[in-house]
Amino acid sequence: FGGEGLDGLWDVAAGRGRKPKYQMDKIAAIVDATLQTKPVGMTHWSCRTMALSQGVSKSTVNNIWRAHNLQPHRTKTFKLSRDPDFLEKMTDVVGLYLNPPQQAIVLCVDKKSQIQALDRTQPGLPMKKGRCGAMTHDYKRNGTTTLFAALEILQGKVIGECHERHRHQEFLSFLRRLDTEFPGDVPLHLIMDNYGTHKHAKVKAWLKRYPRFESHFVPTSSSWMNLVERWFRHLDNKAIRRRVFLSVADLKASIEVFLTAWNQNPKPFVWTATVESIQEKLTRSRRTLEQIQPGCTSPKSRKPKSTV
Repeated sequence: FGGEGLDGLWDVAAGRGRKPKYQMDKIAAIVDATLQTKPVGMTHWSCRTMALSQGVSKSTVNNIWRAHNLQPHRTKTFKLSRDPDFLEKMTDVVGLYLNPPQQAIVLCVDKKSQIQALDRTQPGLPMKKGRCGAMTHDYKRNGTTTLFAALEILQGKVIGECHERHRHQEFLSFLRRLDTEFPGDVPLHLIMDNYGTHKHAKVKAWLKRYPRFESHFVPTSSSWMNLVERWFRHLDNKAIRRRVFLSVADLKASIEVFLTAWNQNPKPFVWTATVESIQEKLTRSRRTLEQIQPGCTSPKSRKPKSTV
């Protein structure tokens, strides 16, 4: 202050403050070991195993991992599509999300199969202060049902109905329901996956007789591109996972109640990713996978049709 006045008070003088206990080379060694190595006989490092290996405390390892956003204990699932027509299909579907056609309705259509009606072996414990609710880990199966659903992307309304099976017969019944729910000649653009039922010969014949239905298929192994899958997750979290069902009828009734409540105040899921941003991310993923196993991301060739 005596030499520089008030301006000198803003700067921390050299040599002041707590000295770091570990130098940058030690921190870099811990980060490198986390990314490049594994403990013997294990799949990933923990704070304690890394601390023992590097001769530091577990809290030091934890602080370094948090500073570098490393989480060895976590893992996620993914699947990179090898559809030879991936770009064409993705551009078609994403275009419907970002620029829906005028005077038309876009529907995300899919089925959630094998929804189980599970009954717990003992009553659950209710939530109370300081303790979350609890359910027994074991259960009794009381049957299954399949939900066919269509999500209207602009308003968020969902049309759904349950069936015992998920064959082309049930899918045709659901298509007739959509034809009734959206009367008139308004074009209906259906975004679907590549499940065999959606491409059955009788389904194709029915769609040909009703030209206002236009099919758009997402690439293979790309169910994340169908927005109704996001609604299925919402249904599972809010109406199915924590409930007890004594019969399939109970399960269907619960789904119907959730559908009714949702459609009273629907909330659309907004798609924001562009084709370019998706391509950029997938290019990085392919580059990394090709370094690990060359050829694992190459497009799958179509199998030639057998002739009799």
